[in-house]
Amino acid sequence: MESSTASNNKGNGAKILIAVLLSLLAVGFLDNQMMAKKKKAKDAEKTTFNNRKDEFKFWTWFTANETKTDAFYIKEFKKYRNSGFDAVLINTGTDAELLRRVAPLAKNEGLEVHAWMFTVNRPGDKVAQEHPEWYAVSRDGKSCYDNPPYVGYYKWMCPTRVESRKHILSLVEGLAKVEGVASVHLDYIRYSDIFLPIGLLPKYNLEQNTELPEFDFCYCEVCISEFEKLHHKNPRDMEHPEIDIEWKNFRLNQVKRIVDEAYGIAHQNDKYLTAAVFPYPEMAGHMVRQRWDKWNIDVVLPMVYHGFYNEELDWIGYATRQGVNDLVGKKTELHTGLYIPDFTPEELKKAILIAKANGAKGVSIFDGPALSSEHLLVVKNLTASN
Repeated sequence: MESSTASNNKGNGAKILIAVLLSLLAVGFLDNQMMAKKKKAKDAEKTTFNNRKDEFKFWTWFTANETKTDAFYIKEFKKYRNSGFDAVLINTGTDAELLRRVAPLAKNEGLEVHAWMFTVNRPGDKVAQEHPEWYAVSRDGKSCYDNPPYVGYYKWMCPTRVESRKHILSLVEGLAKVEGVASVHLDYIRYSDIFLPIGLLPKYNLEQNTELPEFDFCYCEVCISEFEKLHHKNPRDMEHPEIDIEWKNFRLNQVKRIVDEAYGIAHQNDKYLTAAVFPYPEMAGHMVRQRWDKWNIDVVLPMVYHGFYNEELDWIGYATRQGVNDLVGKKTELHTGLYIPDFTPEELKKAILIAKANGAKGVSIFDGPALSSEHLLVVKNLTASN
């Protein structure tokens, strides 16, 4: 009797064990299915971006605000998509909630959405305004907090200081967490202009034949201290800090660090990282301490605004080709930026074809509201034949 009972118990125990194992396998299978679905959904956010690698892509720019109605946005986004645009870069002033409202409206019209943000230049940033020490300081000792260079909205942060860098990256993270967004797009990811584009100098009644102290940043105590730790010299003590290569490279690397950290944040949230940059790397390094060919970034949109530099249309091809060549061997794509006020419709068509012939994967046209019906027709006709 005891032997039979023990046998039965063993049999029941085996059945229970098998049932438990089968239950665990079923749960594991369902978990794997759920994970696969989630991965598929996340990948779907990125497929549009990936699938366009062999096509020529059209982007435009748009600034949103809370006062505009959904109907307004839908009409605007429909106009861009019907004219052949693939993507829209939307500026919400780093307001993630506004982006959550507007992004689906653009996506529903068939547009890829990119979260466009002012990065190191932070005009109107209420959090930053509470911390005057976060702002970049010029060689002549003036802070962007209360003495912005050139224009009032040039409110440049110090990219070296831990607190200001963390603040910038927190804004990147906020935008990266918004569903339906393809990338976080960094604008003003640089220092203030050491040299303005030559075509803009008359507007400010300036001559810039060398690096002038009032436009040379950043000389705050944190930048000086961090540089001294590395190189055992103080730029404030140099007679000509503008020709010290280590000092220049130090600042290039402060911008690179922000980009590289933003890249990690974007990718952790299944987003790409894109950026608006100066025309080509050597020029960008010279004018605004921005060597974008050394960054970890998915796509760059160089602002090849030929009119700013008193150049002709063929310069668009030259600048595009320089950037493309500097990115050889890297995964970064280049899409040429064009400034619409500089173009008649016929010139716009020529510029797009020049950019494409010189290796650009697409063009970003600034900005959407400035596009005339004739400009829109140019894009529509080119995309129809693409």
